[in-house]
Amino acid sequence: MSAEGGTKALIAALSANLAIAVAKFTAFAFTGSSSMLAEGVHSVADSGNQVLLLVGAKRARRDADEEHPFGYGRERYVYGFLVAVVLFSVGGLFAVYEGYEKIRDPHELHGWYWAVGVLVFAVLMEGWSFLTAFREAGKAKGTLGWVGYIRRAKAPELPVVLLEDAGALIGLVLALIGVGLTVATGDGVWDGVGTLCIGLLLVAIAVVLAVETKSLLVGESADRQTVYRIRTALLDTRAITEVIHLRTLHVGPEELLVAAKIGVRREDTAEQVVATIDAAEARVRAAVPIARAVYLEPDVYSAEKAAAGPDPQATPGGPGRH
Repeated sequence: MSAEGGTKALIAALSANLAIAVAKFTAFAFTGSSSMLAEGVHSVADSGNQVLLLVGAKRARRDADEEHPFGYGRERYVYGFLVAVVLFSVGGLFAVYEGYEKIRDPHELHGWYWAVGVLVFAVLMEGWSFLTAFREAGKAKGTLGWVGYIRRAKAPELPVVLLEDAGALIGLVLALIGVGLTVATGDGVWDGVGTLCIGLLLVAIAVVLAVETKSLLVGESADRQTVYRIRTALLDTRAITEVIHLRTLHVGPEELLVAAKIGVRREDTAEQVVATIDAAEARVRAAVPIARAVYLEPDVYSAEKAAAGPDPQATPGGPGRH
């Protein structure tokens, strides 16, 4: 669901941004508005970002091989981080520089109606793109709030498009205000102020994206509810006495690595232990379908072994069953 929804949102955003970029550069040519130039560069950067995310999603679907035995799912995180870098440098810093130059050396706007017409068109197109991403993200976020969804989402595409489109809509409003004040006062400084505000907004969004995607690149565990389901599935038999240690790691948005040391009964034979492990792996995959790789190590539970390596991924209601 999230992968399909992310692709749909990316295509909608790419289509909108390409059309908007052409319109903004046309308006800049007729008006000389620095807000229009900054917004045009912003749309080009956004279009490139959506292409990067589509490329990352395609490369992540490659099959695992000897060099990458867990597959290429993390490529989506790499390209998501590149998006943050592009948005910061090409979009944000350029707009900040352009705004500063326009404030330092303001120019009169010519043909302001071009700028206003293009900005209204851009608001409509960006609104369509944002609503598409909003609907698709609504299906993926479940009961999470929007801030929680942005912070906890494991697939980068939808959060990136949501933040980019939200930033684009706010930036368009800032550009409209800057152009409007320039026309009303005859002072081109306001156009520069609007451009500077757009740049600072893009830099802020890029920093948020960079922080979140960096966390995914470093390696995030499953959320607490997923960990709870895994522990419950493992303990759903008398043959497993305890989950001594449990570790999870996202090797991709829809791929989870599960490693656990489980306590088994002393009297069980090797054949019984093997059967217990096979059954436990099947239960884990049934409870959490994205658990593609499950590695279970049997051991005879003891308080000393549990104390030697505390389990940081406890159940939502408290510490693990140690």
